[in-house]
Amino acid sequence: MGASLPPKEANLFKLIVKSYETKQYKKGLKAADAILKKFPEHGETLSMKGLTLNCMDRKADAYELVRRGLKNDLKSHVCWHVYGLLYRSDREYREAIKCYRNALRIDPDNIEILRDLSLLQAQMRDLSGFVETRQQLLTLKPNHRMNWIGFAVAHHLNSNGSKAIEILEAYEGTLEDDYPPDNERCEHGEMLLYKISLLEEYGFLERALEELYKKDAKIVDKLAYKEQQVSLLAKLRRFEEGEKIYRSLLSMIPDNYRYYEGLQKCLGLYSENGRYSPEEVDRLDVLYKSLRTQYNWSSAVKRIPLDFLQGEKFREAADGYIRPLLTKGVPSLFSDLSPLYDLPDKADILEQLILQLKDSICTTGGFPGSATKEPPSTLMWTLFLLAQHYDRRGQYDLGLVKIDEAIEHTPTVIDLYSVKGRILKHAGDLAAAAAMADEARSMDLADRFINSECVKRMLQADQVGLAEKTAVLFTKDGDQHNNLHDMQCMWYELASGESYFRQGDLGRALKKFLAVEKHYADMTEDQFDFHSYCLRKMTLRAYVEMLKFQDRLHSHAYFHKAAAGAIRCYIRLYDSPSKSTTEEDEEMSRLPPSQKKKLRQKQRKAEARAKKEAEDKNEEESSAGISKTGKRQHAKPVDLDPHGEKLLQVEDPLAEGTKYLKLLQKNSSECLETHLLSFELNMRKQRILLALQALKQLLKLDGDNPDSHRSLIRFFHKVSSFTTPVTDSEKLVWSVLEAERSSLSQLHEKSLIEANKSFLEKHKDSLMHRAAVAEMLYVLEPGKKPEAIKLIEDSTNNLVSIKGALGPVKEWKLNDCIAVHKLLGTVLVDPNAASRWKARCAAYFPFSTYFEGLCSSAISGSVNHKICNALENGGMNHQEAKSGVSPLNGNIETFKDLTI
Repeated sequence: MGASLPPKEANLFKLIVKSYETKQYKKGLKAADAILKKFPEHGETLSMKGLTLNCMDRKADAYELVRRGLKNDLKSHVCWHVYGLLYRSDREYREAIKCYRNALRIDPDNIEILRDLSLLQAQMRDLSGFVETRQQLLTLKPNHRMNWIGFAVAHHLNSNGSKAIEILEAYEGTLEDDYPPDNERCEHGEMLLYKISLLEEYGFLERALEELYKKDAKIVDKLAYKEQQVSLLAKLRRFEEGEKIYRSLLSMIPDNYRYYEGLQKCLGLYSENGRYSPEEVDRLDVLYKSLRTQYNWSSAVKRIPLDFLQGEKFREAADGYIRPLLTKGVPSLFSDLSPLYDLPDKADILEQLILQLKDSICTTGGFPGSATKEPPSTLMWTLFLLAQHYDRRGQYDLGLVKIDEAIEHTPTVIDLYSVKGRILKHAGDLAAAAAMADEARSMDLADRFINSECVKRMLQADQVGLAEKTAVLFTKDGDQHNNLHDMQCMWYELASGESYFRQGDLGRALKKFLAVEKHYADMTEDQFDFHSYCLRKMTLRAYVEMLKFQDRLHSHAYFHKAAAGAIRCYIRLYDSPSKSTTEEDEEMSRLPPSQKKKLRQKQRKAEARAKKEAEDKNEEESSAGISKTGKRQHAKPVDLDPHGEKLLQVEDPLAEGTKYLKLLQKNSSECLETHLLSFELNMRKQRILLALQALKQLLKLDGDNPDSHRSLIRFFHKVSSFTTPVTDSEKLVWSVLEAERSSLSQLHEKSLIEANKSFLEKHKDSLMHRAAVAEMLYVLEPGKKPEAIKLIEDSTNNLVSIKGALGPVKEWKLNDCIAVHKLLGTVLVDPNAASRWKARCAAYFPFSTYFEGLCSSAISGSVNHKICNALENGGMNHQEAKSGVSPLNGNIETFKDLTI
């Protein structure tokens, strides 16, 4: 580097490099300017100056200098390397790889460039190139441990495990017998465990076990050693030895559920679906009773039997499990029991048990059959558990009664208010739920979790302004947006994005959804530093797991929600573009071409000016921002588009939506919503074959889903309206459609009207299926709109009686009923039918603010409270309350007077 310079300037060039590495950027700039004063066109100095300026956030100047330097010295590997580093800092990895390859053509044995190239190849998953580069590094520097390990890992990632094992064994052959020294024992042990895990992964089980026993003394992590040992023994079906190891592991960590699962497998008592024969249940019961005597302080050993026990044995085990936790006052007890509610029989037993415990405490002051008096708090926690039980079973009125009793008993316990808010949310009163969560928050202003739950309830109630003010209480310097974004607080961004979408504010909704997408891009970027770190520190097993996790990163639920939300925004934007945008387009279309060009130039200049002013303001604040310690503070970036207005100014919303759809199709192909969004997008884009592909996936995943049925009927109804094909491509598409239609079982030898009727006969007891049939009947035969409405109104809410429950449980879901109401009002466009449906649902969901139920916060508080008490006590029914007549007092007006 700098070889073409005289000695004095060559030393200055070395100073530039050293200053860059030690982050003394001003010193490096001073040295660069001294060289350029004498040699203004020296390419390598120009490049290094540009690289230094890039670290000082002067990117435009940096690129200009680096390109100038490269132009002046195209045969310098330094210029190409620096250009690659510049691209790498901007995450332009493919361009950076091109620059590195050009540098290696000039200096093929440069270890620094090869190392940087290998990191980028691992980042971009260019695995064959990664293997090649690591091999070259090992050839150049075979005495470096990291080069051996990197070459092995490269082969492993490239699905060549046998070669990776050979390389690791060859590396071990270069070591002396007394290796490793004390300061490298942990790292060497990790390398050995990685090698054994490789042997296991590629089926060399006996060899892996032999290697494990042989290297026992050199492996420091004994817990990982035992886990690896028992995994190999189980796969080799040496269950007796495996059982001993699992019991040994349980003595170390008796609350690890995986160890219990492994022990059951070794004893032949494990089932993937959780179903066991009576004989297996008896054997499992004996096993866990014996384990309970050994680990009586373990929670897992008492909780696991509840999953497989049945009947009276389940009741006894549940009783023994619940009692001490109620006495201690464990708020998370219901969360622990919640999976058992998927089995109705167990839910019935739990209800009987909890009611029995509550009644016994109320009458005797203790649990049934116990002479010990319980503390007063036990009754409160029992009511707390019972309220959550009723909430889980959809009996919200009973849940609210019990939680109110608990609050009256002990009004200072915050968890009670949080759970009441949760019950109100499930019951449909989002405003009251937010108010109750805020009351819980005000009882402990230092609790971040309760504050976050309150913010979430407010966003669900579309109280975005209030939610922002509440969230700001736990952010640095009261800067809510920047801090929550920097902390990657995705639940907040998703909840606020969904709230904005419900309110029709697509700009802000898009801004929130795309912020979540940016977090996932940052997570992908964050793995970069680990490519060298993990090889150096020998955390190889964790490194490979991290890479596998990164490969499936976009299948995470939060990303799916954000991408689906963004696609829905773009679809709505396409269906009803913003008024301002359409007006601007119309005005633009009236102008002659010359004026259009001038106007666009003027707009671009105005945007550039605004951006420059914001950047200048940032720099001023940065230069002025000195902390009390004397350190310079970084200015907060200015958001040039706080309301997301620029995000709405896209020429083709569907093309933008397709970008995110491709990610969902790649990473969430098993999700029904992915293919529904694909169908909606492609139908609007007139991509008939792609829409057909999405439809086939919908029918394959769930052909009985109402949305799948809607898509099927809509697609072929739309296709039938097309004109006769003329061109060869149209004829080809038409022939494909005909062939596919005959292959679909739902339409085999049936018209669309017949298929719709057949779907109704199959699902006539389901509200949402009837609504889908009604909607499609209206699409196929608009004249039969009254019949379509009658189909919906003839639906009955089957009340399911549950053994032990104090009342019937509704089969209809609140969100389904809201969707049907919107269907009647906006699609079938019948305000009278929508009004009738609303009145009917108000009786079924009395706490729903959407339907303005009598017990909701939509009704004035005092009247609401009295009517609800009357309803709960059986003094009046919903129809009487709606009509204003009650056997209690004759009419509702008198009832109102009594509350004043």
